[in-house]
Amino acid sequence: MDNLKQALYALCWQYVESRIATAAEAIRSAQQAAGEETKSSAGDKYETGREMMQQETNRNMTQLAEANKLKIALNQIPVDAPPAGIVQPGSLVITDSGNFYIAISAGTLTCHGETCFAVSITSPIGMQLKGKKASEHFSLNNKQYRILSIL
Repeated sequence: MDNLKQALYALCWQYVESRIATAAEAIRSAQQAAGEETKSSAGDKYETGREMMQQETNRNMTQLAEANKLKIALNQIPVDAPPAGIVQPGSLVITDSGNFYIAISAGTLTCHGETCFAVSITSPIGMQLKGKKASEHFSLNNKQYRILSIL
C-alpha cells in the first residue's frame, strides 16, 4: 500500500504541475495577444480589447498563484512516513464508502486499480477525518462512513 500512497502523491504532483503549466500558458497567450493588438481609429474598441486581455491575465495570475499554493501544501506532505494511527496529511484512509488520500484537493484519482479521492485536510471531508482512528465513524452530507484502516 505504500506504493499506492507514493503513486497517489505523484498523481497529485502531476495535477499541480498541469495547473501551473495551463495558467502560465494562458498568461503568455494573453500577453502576446495584448502585444499584437494594434490601435485602430476606433480607440474605445482598442482600449476595451486591451482591458479584457488584462482581466484575463489577472484571472490566470490568480489561478497560477492558487496552483503554487497547492504545490507548497503538497511539498509539506510526508510521503514515506509510517502510518500514525490517526488521520493526518499524507494518510490514505480506507472507508466503507471510498478511499481518501489526505493531501490536496485534486479530485478523483485512479491508481493501481484503486479509486481514491484526493482531499485537503481543510476540506469538509478532511475536517471530518482529521484525527480519527480506524473503526471510528463520521458523517458528511447525511451519509455515514466507517473508517476501515489508515495507511
